Amino acid sequence: MQPVISIQNLNHYFGKGNLRKQVLFDINLDIYAGEIVIMTGPSGSGKTTLLTLMGGLRSAQEGSLSILNQEMCGANKKQLTQIRREIGYIFQAHNLMTFLTAKQNVRMSLELHEEMLDQDLNTKATAILEQVGLGNRVDYYAESLSGGQKQRVAIARALVSHPKIVLADEPTAALDKKSGRDVVELMQKLAKEQGCTILMVTHDNRILDIGDRIIYMEDGYLKSDDVSTTSSSQVS
Repeated sequence: MQPVISIQNLNHYFGKGNLRKQVLFDINLDIYAGEIVIMTGPSGSGKTTLLTLMGGLRSAQEGSLSILNQEMCGANKKQLTQIRREIGYIFQAHNLMTFLTAKQNVRMSLELHEEMLDQDLNTKATAILEQVGLGNRVDYYAESLSGGQKQRVAIARALVSHPKIVLADEPTAALDKKSGRDVVELMQKLAKEQGCTILMVTHDNRILDIGDRIIYMEDGYLKSDDVSTTSSSQVS
């Protein structure tokens, strides 16, 4: 089976000249369709940098990084933009437009896809908000929603266009235990229904059992890649 994300001998650097610093070292990783992969490790270990490269948010520098059969190493802006349309993003700070309603926030994601513009976007946005349990909050402005509700809107926005890959960066960091658990179980359920791949960066040991695999990073190196039977004591 062809991986949806394939990384070989990937190195990455920040800065130039004397200030150039290597932040990722010889990363090798394959992720397959439908997998839920959790990436954990200490702060500063390179997790978010690797996530942004996988998401086409910056161009890879050395080695090979293939996303949905598109090589990202040396990719130009047009190629990066094309691949971003195939990916859903969920961030720690949810990044909602507070002056828009929940439905308008989700609809904005659909408007990026030309092939969907002839469909009823409001109906699509409302339907997925109902799926995430916010059917009664469709017309609420984002600023009036709780933290957990905002993150549910962010999940709806990420999944409404049926992306092949969802990248989540610390999606439970600002949530209490129950809200955090509810959010990741919701992501898991919707992803399984849609057959999409999830890669989630987290420090939250309470949700590690959601993953099919746990990847542990440290000091820019991928240290281990285990199935989810790994005990949380090994990856905390």
